[in-house]
Amino acid sequence: QVQLVESGGGSVQAGGSLRLSCAASGQTLSSYIMGWFRQAPGKEREFVAAVSRTGGTTYSTGSVKGRFTISRDNAKNTVYLQMSSLKPEDTAVYYCAALVSPFISRRASEYDYWGQGTQVTVSS
Repeated sequence: QVQLVESGGGSVQAGGSLRLSCAASGQTLSSYIMGWFRQAPGKEREFVAAVSRTGGTTYSTGSVKGRFTISRDNAKNTVYLQMSSLKPEDTAVYYCAALVSPFISRRASEYDYWGQGTQVTVSS
């Protein structure tokens, strides 16, 4: 079983940047497809981005394309989400998640392990 811990959240003004990190322990991260999700108050958890086991393939949702970049460093057992040009509508708790299946998914229900989340607040 893998344990995931997110960090790097905080408060930033619109147009600013943040880099979220997700550190894994318990098992090597290279065994998993990794994803980032977010959940705003009163809304369902939504897919943000995912990266293949090697880091060679990434997917992101339309609202963050060109602004957010997911990456991973398997040697450091860490996944990142670089967020730029942040908007107030990006405000949410951001979660990283690990997927055992070899197929990338945008569905939160298919991910097997989750971190506790980190708050990102973007003010206008």
